[in-house]
Amino acid sequence: MQAFFIRLVAGALAAVTAWPALAGSCTATSPAHRVALVELYTSEGCSSCPPADRWLSKFDRARKSDAAVPIALHVDYWDSLGWKDRFAQASFTGRQQRLSTQGGQRVVYTPEVFVAGREWRNWSDGSSVDARIRQMNAEAPLADIRIETSTQIEGRLAFDAAFSARPNLPADAVAYAAIIESGLQSQVQAGENRGVLLHHDRVVRRWIGPVRIADGRARLTGDYAGEPKTKYSVVAFVENAATGEVLQVAEAACGG
Repeated sequence: MQAFFIRLVAGALAAVTAWPALAGSCTATSPAHRVALVELYTSEGCSSCPPADRWLSKFDRARKSDAAVPIALHVDYWDSLGWKDRFAQASFTGRQQRLSTQGGQRVVYTPEVFVAGREWRNWSDGSSVDARIRQMNAEAPLADIRIETSTQIEGRLAFDAAFSARPNLPADAVAYAAIIESGLQSQVQAGENRGVLLHHDRVVRRWIGPVRIADGRARLTGDYAGEPKTKYSVVAFVENAATGEVLQVAEAACGG
């Protein structure tokens, strides 16, 4: 695999969207303990990434839903090397760079995994990741999250995520939401994975936030129409903007 590292720069973030007309509903709330957000930074242009993508899919199937929430963010810095990843977003590259900077790193790379906003290089060691997640699950949460999802008549998934602070939530706390899609495929025509049919789960398709948790509350809304025969869900989380640490996560796996 061609090595690919980039120096760290500030990243951009997406804006909040409007709440559409809905029909039907589903609700999920965060539990009374801290949940781990597991972020995989990946790319269809990287030949080392398909094994990590498969690991994330396996991790998703084996996890307890109230213990950890995995997501895959496709970065765009491989796009100039032969294959443009249709799932890549510059904002995901920016987030990876920011988390790396906050963690004291000078470069980013793929595949790279973060657990609760901290790089976790031993991600392929299942026992190591599981131990970290159990440690987090033993902690009390610093915020509560409630997600309501609805399916519109035309099949679009819409959501409304509400965030509320608990005692000791940092003043720099912000809220994010993402729409996640699984069961995706891409036939790669060029680059390091040329000729390979790639399978993707837990791919972030929409990214909303950050919004400051002002006066102890915040709200995010959005909607999305998934690809045929895929499954999608809504993930919402609270982060300490000053450190990058993810403090609480919830998922509503009601769509698709």
